[in-house]
Amino acid sequence: MEAVPPRARATVACAVLGALPCLLPVLPATHAQVPHTPWATVLPLVALYAGCERLGGRRFTGTGCPVLLAAVLLLPPSAAALVALPGALLAPGERPDDVLRRVWHAAQQVLAVWTAAHVSAALGGRTVVADCRFAAALGCAAAAAVAYCLVLTALDALIRAACGPVSPIRAWRELMSRTLGPVTVHGLAGLMTAVLWRSPYGPVAALLMLLPTGASWWAWAQYDRERAAHRATIRALVQAVDLKDGYTRGHSERVGRASAMIARELGMDDERVEVLRFAGLLHDVGKLGVPTRLLRKEGPLTAEERRIIELHPEYGHEMVRGISFLDEARAAILHHHERLDGSGYPYGLSGDRIPECARVVAVADAFDAMTSTRSYRPARPVPAALRELRRCAGAQFDPRMVTALVRALARHGWHPAVTSDDDRTPRPPGTPAPAPGTDGTPERARADLRKTAGPREHTRR
Repeated sequence: MEAVPPRARATVACAVLGALPCLLPVLPATHAQVPHTPWATVLPLVALYAGCERLGGRRFTGTGCPVLLAAVLLLPPSAAALVALPGALLAPGERPDDVLRRVWHAAQQVLAVWTAAHVSAALGGRTVVADCRFAAALGCAAAAAVAYCLVLTALDALIRAACGPVSPIRAWRELMSRTLGPVTVHGLAGLMTAVLWRSPYGPVAALLMLLPTGASWWAWAQYDRERAAHRATIRALVQAVDLKDGYTRGHSERVGRASAMIARELGMDDERVEVLRFAGLLHDVGKLGVPTRLLRKEGPLTAEERRIIELHPEYGHEMVRGISFLDEARAAILHHHERLDGSGYPYGLSGDRIPECARVVAVADAFDAMTSTRSYRPARPVPAALRELRRCAGAQFDPRMVTALVRALARHGWHPAVTSDDDRTPRPPGTPAPAPGTDGTPERARADLRKTAGPREHTRR
């Protein structure tokens, strides 16, 4: 919780203050008598929603959405909002003590359900459900589901913007496009649950409507497990590269972060931003196929040794071929050393023939190489690195990607970590001094410096 930005805490506080009045019964205009709350419906729905959230697990909070939308059609707004509260507070979190996340989730659900219930009430939702007028109830359920989705995604976009470098409008559009479809389907399940609840068959029959929802949860769980396995594979590959090529430890993570910043600035959607982040993380994974003696060699490389090292993009491309959701990332891994003027490798592509994702990673890679502290030289200041990128734009780098990085850094800043050069094993006592001209720096490190010197100079990594 200490890492939560102050703006995010303020957003949570505002949401909580807005949600509290939603739980209070609305007093009639003519007298101050609290309206009757149908506890016989509220309590079973509370238990059912809480059970769905617990069974859904940490990754699948929100699996009780059909129950909430059924409550929207069956109950007054304040009572419907109350249905969401216990389940949201008891939903599994990343840590048992993650109180702030639970409170945010509860306030978010209360506000969304309360708004949807008011929309349903304005359209006579409870009446048409009680009368089993299914056609009219379908319109009420659709309107309530859209209202629920609008509030939910708007609040999610606000908290994302408060926590990181995300435009709230862009985040809301992306969330809305991904959420509206599933919520609409859940709204239909919620409508059927509400109709059966009010039918002569009663609540027991209504529970049968949750079986198809449970099947969809299971299908999504399989998909999510597959994605989690892919992410674990990516983490393992990055760690393996760091162990083999220790002098740039942390470089892959920073290139992934810079690639994601560029992608967001270019207006890419969340899914493609994630792919670009993976591409940055894995851009040097092909070094696992390069002999370690070459990566750590001190002194000049022969032409044959340089040719072997320059095969690492092709090695990396082959290594990730079996990961289906990394199609675009594979192109970035293969082509991130190409240059706009055609002097790069492995294929000497030029201009727009170089995939867009590779042009993104190339800029992120060069920027981190210049701004990272190494044992053989201090980091360049960010302004100096950006000047160098601008100088090489059009010949080595795509000017659009350079401009996007400049804008992203102006908005969010950059705080690179020191690489693992500081952890390198010192030269043992009695070891002969390096040969004149080598100054103790491996040839691969000097080539890394030359990498960002200009479009006509030889690159190596």
